[in-house]
Amino acid sequence: MLVAVIGVGVFGRNHARVYKELEQQGEPVRLVAVVDPDVDRADTVAREFGCRAFGSVDQMLTTHGRIHAASVAAPTVHHLDVARILMESGVDVLIEKPLALSLAEADELVKLAVTHKRVAQTGHLERFNPAVRATFPLLTQPMFFEVHRLSVFTPRSLDVDVVLDLMIHDLDIVLSFVKSPVKEVRAVGLPILSGKVDIANVRLEFESGCVANFTASRVSTERVRKLRFFQPGQYISVDYGRQEVLVFSVGKDGLPSASPSVNPQINVGKPPVTSEEPLHAELRSFLHAVRQRSSPVVSLDDGRRALALALEIVREIRVHGQKVGLSDLALKD
Repeated sequence: MLVAVIGVGVFGRNHARVYKELEQQGEPVRLVAVVDPDVDRADTVAREFGCRAFGSVDQMLTTHGRIHAASVAAPTVHHLDVARILMESGVDVLIEKPLALSLAEADELVKLAVTHKRVAQTGHLERFNPAVRATFPLLTQPMFFEVHRLSVFTPRSLDVDVVLDLMIHDLDIVLSFVKSPVKEVRAVGLPILSGKVDIANVRLEFESGCVANFTASRVSTERVRKLRFFQPGQYISVDYGRQEVLVFSVGKDGLPSASPSVNPQINVGKPPVTSEEPLHAELRSFLHAVRQRSSPVVSLDDGRRALALALEIVREIRVHGQKVGLSDLALKD
């Protein structure tokens, strides 16, 4: 299977790296092209991973020949145009998050995939985090979440708010865990170092009665990626970074003991987690769906659902800012 990466900035380069590593590990895949309007950057990445560099998708498709699948890691504003060219040319796509800038663009992507019978996956990386995958079998009736995703400031992804840059990962995870429509959204956020919202706090209430609190920041002094939730008789803590899950259960056995509990009525368990780089798992899953012509683990509909919620949160942040008289900077589109 011949693959390409469109957009080889920081994260696109990682896609190229992992495709090359999968090839070296015996996966039936070969990275043959990278595309970036910054031709020097494309040339550098191409030399690093032994493939060809192109300045545009049209140039690649015209001169290279058959490409079976591609990662779209270009800036979000270009997702629709790039993915349209690829899908109309018979190329299956993995489109990085956020799926698009608007729901209209997301709907167009969904329509293109159906029309051209393409395998199309949204790049929600945390779905493939081993800790998250180990948590799915533990779900019963989640009723309360506390989620924190904090990062130090870097000059990347500043074309979107922190909600679409970072929080959207956790929105997708919680939506996949709860499986209930959102009933109410409350949100506050502020721009700190960029022209977009850099820190946000959100409270969601679901039709099921579940409540979820999210904090996302890209101006923190530390890096934290943790999700904690309660369900009847259990408290479960997921550490994305350490790829670790801790389960505190009342009167339940069955999980390997992680540590002695202060309260003998509480069993502290630690389900087995096989460590793996999430991007490896994500791209292997994508390639499997392409080979089998099967539905991807994270569909474009999933990406659209997370995007819709993220955009609603961004709107609520603006409404809140207007109510409390924040500067226009906090309300920018």
